Amino acid sequence: MQVYVSVDMEGIAGIVHVDQTRRTGADYERARRWMTLEANAAVLGAFDAGATAVLVNDAHGDMRNLVLEDLDPRAEILSGSLKPRSMVEGASGAFGVALFVGYHAGAGSRAGVLDHTYYGRVVARLRLGDRDVNETGLNAIVCGMDGVPVGLVTGDSTTCAQARALLGDVVTVPVKDAITRYAARSLSPETARARVRAGAAHAVRRATAGELKPYRPTPPHALEIDFVNSACADAAELVPGTRRVSGTATRYDAPDGDTLLRVIQAWTILAGSTMV
Repeated sequence: MQVYVSVDMEGIAGIVHVDQTRRTGADYERARRWMTLEANAAVLGAFDAGATAVLVNDAHGDMRNLVLEDLDPRAEILSGSLKPRSMVEGASGAFGVALFVGYHAGAGSRAGVLDHTYYGRVVARLRLGDRDVNETGLNAIVCGMDGVPVGLVTGDSTTCAQARALLGDVVTVPVKDAITRYAARSLSPETARARVRAGAAHAVRRATAGELKPYRPTPPHALEIDFVNSACADAAELVPGTRRVSGTATRYDAPDGDTLLRVIQAWTILAGSTMV
């Protein structure tokens, strides 16, 4: 079985502040190594469970964070941006399961370390229909479109609870408990890696046994984003097919997961251009 891994940074053990997640931050080099080794734990777990190939997608920020020489040489790596499928670029029906490592809670969550959805600087809230959806859910839709179930989600305890609420019987590995947006009680990096490795192996074995189902909500997907100000919505409204629903919110009815992610990226990049 081929296994797909999408790895973000905010949900990695020990990370609690933006200074650790930005290339210009004093603690970034240490944090990117934690991210790499936690991703590698998922790779090792996948191979422990019999994976024949693993593809790792660097899904944080500029998507050039992973220290490649610290990853298992059996894995392949996707890095750089822009990517049409963003955090799940490369996911396809060739994969038997997707593993989401280092994920975080959605925008507006209480007690979620560095909570945001795709572009925190401009997105105050994201909904599909009347339900708030985070990056786990959005990326699961794209994977599910190609028949790929999400077998594992790791991050803080709030992220894991949100994943279970949306996806049901998914393996989750909480590596820290959020106290506030910028504080958490964390496992040590070494302990977190051991648990991620075990969780990944369990998820791959469940996928091999046919116990997992893709997440496939019925399209069209009624996407709405509340932006942080009206200038962001002004810019997002330039995308054809977009409807303005309030001073700060826009809507788009996406026919599939690919369109959903492309619109989110287009809206947020345009909205970001208005920030001064």
